[in-house]
Amino acid sequence: MYKYLDKVNSPSDIKLMNVEQMDELSKDIRKFLVKSVSQTGGHLASNLGVVELTLALHKVFESPKDKIVWDVGHQSYVHKMITGRKGEFNTLRQLNGLSGFPKECESPHDIFDTGHSSTSISVAHGIACARDIKGEDSNVIAVIGDGSITGGMALEALNHLGHTKTDMIVILNDNEMSIDKNVGGMSRYLSSIVRNSAANKVKNEVEKILNIAPGGELISKTANKFKDSIISTFIPQECELFESLGIKYYGPIDGHNIKELIEILEKCKQKKGPKLLHVITKKGKGYRFAENEPHKYHGVSKFDIREGIKSSGTKSISSLVGEKLVSMGEKDDRVCAITAAMPSGTGLNLFEKVYPNRYYDVGIAEQHATTFAAGLAKNGLKPYFAVYSSFLQRAYDQVIHDVCITKKPVTFLIDRAGIVGNDGETHHGMFDLSYLNAIPNITVMAPKDCKELELMMDLSLELKEPVAIRYPRGGSYYLESGKYEPIKVGSYEVLSKGEDILILAIGNMVKHALKAKELLEKEDINPTIVNARFLKPIDKNLLSDLLKTHKKVITIEDNTIIGGFGSRINKYITDNKIDVNIMNLGLPEAFVPHGNADEIYDTIGLSPEKIAMRVKDCKLER
Repeated sequence: MYKYLDKVNSPSDIKLMNVEQMDELSKDIRKFLVKSVSQTGGHLASNLGVVELTLALHKVFESPKDKIVWDVGHQSYVHKMITGRKGEFNTLRQLNGLSGFPKECESPHDIFDTGHSSTSISVAHGIACARDIKGEDSNVIAVIGDGSITGGMALEALNHLGHTKTDMIVILNDNEMSIDKNVGGMSRYLSSIVRNSAANKVKNEVEKILNIAPGGELISKTANKFKDSIISTFIPQECELFESLGIKYYGPIDGHNIKELIEILEKCKQKKGPKLLHVITKKGKGYRFAENEPHKYHGVSKFDIREGIKSSGTKSISSLVGEKLVSMGEKDDRVCAITAAMPSGTGLNLFEKVYPNRYYDVGIAEQHATTFAAGLAKNGLKPYFAVYSSFLQRAYDQVIHDVCITKKPVTFLIDRAGIVGNDGETHHGMFDLSYLNAIPNITVMAPKDCKELELMMDLSLELKEPVAIRYPRGGSYYLESGKYEPIKVGSYEVLSKGEDILILAIGNMVKHALKAKELLEKEDINPTIVNARFLKPIDKNLLSDLLKTHKKVITIEDNTIIGGFGSRINKYITDNKIDVNIMNLGLPEAFVPHGNADEIYDTIGLSPEKIAMRVKDCKLER
């Protein structure tokens, strides 16, 4: 079916190809990617952009002896294809199938598990330093995007790399996109380098002349000051950042020109010390829809290749959050919004359009975003930081030190809480209830549906203390169960009165509990269902009353079973010496793999059917 791709089963097959054949292979790969991802979903635009770069890397280096570390990792599909896994792409991101990110357990060519940004330089630097201590002979390469390199961790790694002078290569894949358009000083700096690319070519020519002229090698070694003075005449000062850190800079070069890529990689391979190769690529290259709207084709569900992605008729929960924040901003000019490079994913792009002067995209910098929000709150504003649950983990110290200790009225809108599905371990929001549970001075809520989410946002505007509201990924949903009235802090809601068994469910698990009740009623089991919408504070008065009439209690949460909602209820029962049998249902004390969210919930025992089975077993126990 594919003239060249069908012949590639390992990196050694790439080494047998010439440049013209590799160009044809690139076309095959793009066709394969579009067809495959359209059937499974996945990260498309970023992978279409790194085809030639990936091929050139495997042409020049010997994986896995040479270590290629992919930042974030969602752009590693081409790497997976040519390291023997293209036959598994029909299982991509499916339960028990091929991961959408590098996985050490999948292949020795996957050097490190990555799913979050800005990590590759640190990992590669550590590997390279260990190589030197052990006396090994291998090349180490970190591939990082222009969005990821703005992250504090990446900048810390570059600073350390320049200090140690370790022999390794950093490849900066510059497509001016992470998920949304990149912002900030580093983005402007990289753009300035691209604008001055002619000057960099002059720099390379000066070096070439000094090295090939008679006695040139001697000149280049003994007259570096002279050479640098010539080069500095042509190179603007804004292009000297990496060199000033002690890292040799190469580029920018065309990331879709395989011949140039191979030549410059060979040059970097021979040059000792830390090198940074600046490569310019086009996100979504080769598929018209993805080229025109790369942000839309970053992470996709199944789609029709000929028509592209069609808009869903259902609004996402994130979009509703954005709309609600806009309406809150209209009523209260203290409301401001913060995102860490995820305006579209969190819905804050809607707020940006209406209130650009109260909107801040800080780039991939969750730690800064949190403390920046504390500063805004200190001076009288009401900041809302919308962030994915797994990304807020990066700012745990700032949540404690800068927000909660000083009781700053910052609201965290925690998106993608619970099981997110196909992205897997690195993206499941399965720890937020636990890591927030331990922190004093913060009110933590989880709504049963989108109407209640809006009511919680209204409540947050009234509170003069830190607030966190966590909600799942997906389309908006409405349970139409219980009352939708202004919410009082720490108040639970009885959705259905039953007998004997009390089910306390929080957030997205309320929906599962209600469906489980429908199944149980068919077997004449009628539990009481409570929407426990606050992790903290808990509704002590309601609990006290209910625990007098119910001797069996089940808590349900889409958070790790350790330290979350169930743990807080257990503590209340123990502290008050209440004689009841309690069972906690939640995510296992293990990293949950990727797959369809409903399949995952069923596998780990949190689907409505599995919850009903557990309740039935509890009912039968004496």
